[in-house]
Amino acid sequence: MKADPRNVLTGIHYLDGNHASAEGAIAAGCKFFAGYPITPSTEIAERFARRIPLVGGVFIQMEDELASMNAILGASWGGVKSMTCTSGPGFSLMMENFGLGWMLETPGVLVNVQRGGPSTGLPTLPGQADMMQARWGSHGDYEVIALCPDSPQECFELTIQAFNLSEKYRMPVLVMSDECVGHMTEKVVIPAAEDIDLVERVYTTKSPGETWPFELMGKGITPMQPVGQGHKFHVTGLTHDYRGYPVINAEAQDKNIRHLVDKIRNHVDEITRLGEKDLEDAEIIVMSYGISSRVVQPAVARARKEGIKVGQLRLVTVWPFPEKRVRELAGKVKAMLMVEMNMGQVYFEMERCAAGQTKCYLAPHPGGTVHNPEDIYKTIKEAVK
Repeated sequence: MKADPRNVLTGIHYLDGNHASAEGAIAAGCKFFAGYPITPSTEIAERFARRIPLVGGVFIQMEDELASMNAILGASWGGVKSMTCTSGPGFSLMMENFGLGWMLETPGVLVNVQRGGPSTGLPTLPGQADMMQARWGSHGDYEVIALCPDSPQECFELTIQAFNLSEKYRMPVLVMSDECVGHMTEKVVIPAAEDIDLVERVYTTKSPGETWPFELMGKGITPMQPVGQGHKFHVTGLTHDYRGYPVINAEAQDKNIRHLVDKIRNHVDEITRLGEKDLEDAEIIVMSYGISSRVVQPAVARARKEGIKVGQLRLVTVWPFPEKRVRELAGKVKAMLMVEMNMGQVYFEMERCAAGQTKCYLAPHPGGTVHNPEDIYKTIKEAVK
């Protein structure tokens, strides 16, 4: 499917990342937004409040973040693409219903514009310390897709991609932005609607009474059942059978969890997006994501100018983590370095996948500002020794 031209502000714009995320969602066909204002994500909600009535959608400010996440799940089951946004403590509050969305296999997008924490932390300043919460924040076993833009242009593009992945795999998807990317203003090129490829929801073609909401559990992604066309279905956060009815035993749990996990693990290569630069001759690899991917560039350029063979691996998709590619590269280089705006989160995944094949280094930063490129350069020099 192609985007609806009535929804797309085609052309060259100067937008901040938050406004670009809102435009990406609208271009993707999002027709329902529920949220609660929280710095530094509020501009997304404000843009939606102005724009979505013009394209036949609904904006609603909820009483809190728990209700916001629940509202977009209900809207999705009601038949529309839906989205919310938040930051910091709001992300924590959404985790319970994020897990509900997973158990119900409900499409939807959550944009987290990260700030410094924990608790209320630094509302107006950047951080990247929600990455492990993104992976494991809700209780139980599940997999997750989390995309990390490093520019307003990518905020637009990756929000569309998040909706496409959400519909394809029937699951809530995360866009893990940050305060710097959310608030920086740059040129954003919005293509014509006919150039925007969308994945639309798949609905059953069976007649009412002939289909069940999870009938392909373990064998594929079950088409959803349209509301208001005679289909009767039941969905629950409890462990359930193919009909959606609660079944409280180990056998049903095994089937539920393996299905939720395998529909991502079996498609990691299709989902993963990476940015690679100068890896052909690299002896040291600098890994990063989000705004940190831009901050590393002066340090890498300086090191290469001095003859140090440094390459860059940018995680556009942080979750699922690109295990296969990291293991492959670890066997070829002297060292790997993770640059992230926290005290070490995704670093531990890099170290795990390197599996002792190479030395691993962390350039941490607790947030509030971005890294000083000089500190990254010093860590690169340390890795050379």
